[in-house]
Amino acid sequence: MVNHANLLDRRPHRDGPELTLAGGLKVARARVHEICGHSRRVLALDWAGRTDGPVIWVRPKWLRDTLYPAGILPWCDPSRIITVQAPHARDILWATEESLRSGAAAAVVAELTDLPEITPVRRLHLAAERGAERGKEAPIGILLTPERGGVPAVETRWHIAPIPTKGRDPAWRLERVRARMAPPAAWTMVRGADGITLTSAPTR
Repeated sequence: MVNHANLLDRRPHRDGPELTLAGGLKVARARVHEICGHSRRVLALDWAGRTDGPVIWVRPKWLRDTLYPAGILPWCDPSRIITVQAPHARDILWATEESLRSGAAAAVVAELTDLPEITPVRRLHLAAERGAERGKEAPIGILLTPERGGVPAVETRWHIAPIPTKGRDPAWRLERVRARMAPPAAWTMVRGADGITLTSAPTR
C-alpha cells in the first residue's frame, strides 16, 4: 500500500496555485502554512484579504479575546469571515480539516494553543488539495501558533512582531523562518496610505 502522507512531503509544489503577498512574495495555495508571533492575526488577515472567497476562522471557544470588525476592516472584509468556535482542542483541527476539504472557503485560519503532531498536519495538506479540486478557488490553510511556533510538516513558517514607530505608520518585523522552496529571510513591513511595503532586514 502506498503511504500518501509520506509522499506528500516529497512532492515539488512549484507548479501549483499560489497566493501573491505584499512585495511580490508568493505562498502555495492548497497547502498549510504556519504564522507565529505577537502579530500573527494581522498577517493572517492580510493573507485572507488577498483571496476572493469566504474565510473560515476556527478558534478556541475558551479564548477571551475576539475578532472585531473595526480591526479586521483594514485587512479583510469582515463580512467574508465565518467564525467557528471550537469547544475542545481536538475540534480545532477537525473543523480546519473539514473546512479545507469542503472547497467552500478561500482561506481557513486555525488558532492553536498547542502544536499538533505531524500526522494531523499531513491530513490538513491532503484536505487542502481535495478542497482545491472541489472549490472555485484553491484554499490556503493558515495555522496560528504562539511564541516561535514549530508545527511539523508545514509548507512555510512565518514570524511577525510589531516594531515601535512613535506615531508613524504601523510597522512589523516579518521573518520567513522556514520554507520548502525559499531560504530564510526577513523584512520590515510597513502599512502606509498606499498599502503595504516590505524592506529587506537582517536575518537572525
